Amino acid sequence: MGWRHVLFANWSVDPELLNAHLPSALSADTYDGDAWLSVVPFTNVDVRPTWAPEGWGFSLPELNLRTYVTHDGHSGVYFFSLDAQGILSVVGARLFHHLLYYYARCSLTEADGDIRFQSRRLHPGARPVHFAATYGPSGPELEVQSDSLEAFLTERYRYYTEAQDGSLRYAAIDHEPWPLYEADPTIETNTLFEANGFAYPETEPVHYYSPGVTTIASPNRRV
Repeated sequence: MGWRHVLFANWSVDPELLNAHLPSALSADTYDGDAWLSVVPFTNVDVRPTWAPEGWGFSLPELNLRTYVTHDGHSGVYFFSLDAQGILSVVGARLFHHLLYYYARCSLTEADGDIRFQSRRLHPGARPVHFAATYGPSGPELEVQSDSLEAFLTERYRYYTEAQDGSLRYAAIDHEPWPLYEADPTIETNTLFEANGFAYPETEPVHYYSPGVTTIASPNRRV
């Protein structure tokens, strides 16, 4: 699959705040003592099994709230929620990948070099979420160092999930390093924090934009 037109909108938070919301087997990962919450809108393109030829995949916009965690020396991403357009994709991701996907009406459009992303959750029984933003690159491509905050927030090659039986699961993610640019988005509406039980962070956000990468994900496995 391909992740395209990605905004990484990141807020630093107290690690203990995050640990209270994480499965007990995971710990908040930190950079200079801070944990982070990230809102990430993008569009997923050419989603298909690895054995399927190009052109068989489908595309859909997606929005997630995520943080950064460690388990037994392995770093990764943990998703608090994922909103996506396709009903079948949402059901499949919940059943086979144990990811907290919610059905939403999402759209991503491009005009005059800017990306316009909107999402409104329609999932029955779920807390409402509304997000709207305009974003894009605001400078030259960054030279990302391996020990930088940019790398900490983006170069993650594993995600963790918790199944309904309480077991911890993970999948490996393979892709080239993210091409990153500074971004200065206009976020008009964002209720993701409230919907996931967080107060809106008071810290100053850090933003990055990426045109995207091509990604291969492994099957979801029990740790």
